[in-house]
Amino acid sequence: MDEVTLLARFGTAMRRLRQARGLTQAAVAARAGVPRLKVIQAERGDGSVSVGAYAQIASALGAEFTLLPAKRPTLDEVRELLAHG
Repeated sequence: MDEVTLLARFGTAMRRLRQARGLTQAAVAARAGVPRLKVIQAERGDGSVSVGAYAQIASALGAEFTLLPAKRPTLDEVRELLAHG
């Protein structure tokens, strides 16, 4: 699986977790000690965001990184990637 798909999935997971926790992007940014724009970029799966910033945001969400075997992207993920590409 390519890095664009991996980052898109990761960003989507971060956004869903933030929303499930009832937090705004601004609240997560404040907890993580990063600008709100960084949270926005991370939720988009932006490759320019450092792994450190991703870790700060994940920590602010009460989450951690987990490595799993890759799986093929879903049709919805492919559509979303093509829409933003």
